[in-house]
Amino acid sequence: MKRISIVCLLALSVLFGVAAAKERASTDASALPPTKDMVTTVAKERDFARVEGEQRFRTNCGRCHQAPHKFSPRMMGTIIRHMRVRAMLTDDDMKLILAYMTE
Repeated sequence: MKRISIVCLLALSVLFGVAAAKERASTDASALPPTKDMVTTVAKERDFARVEGEQRFRTNCGRCHQAPHKFSPRMMGTIIRHMRVRAMLTDDDMKLILAYMTE
């Protein structure tokens, strides 16, 4: 009976060790530095958002406003939400314009 208990304890400790090793491996994989493809994709998305945000600013906001002034991101968020109602901006327009104005 004592031997069976010892064998069971050893088996459980091995199982817990394997589970912990798998968790560490998955955590370590997510901590890897980004690849060149990932960096390029993020840069392309940022450039697209900047260009698209500028275009939507000129289309929607440029009718009444000059080139954007630099405000803090918090203040710009408040301004964009206020102007969203007045200029009838879509949610997508608002996000892109906000990204353009706060870059």
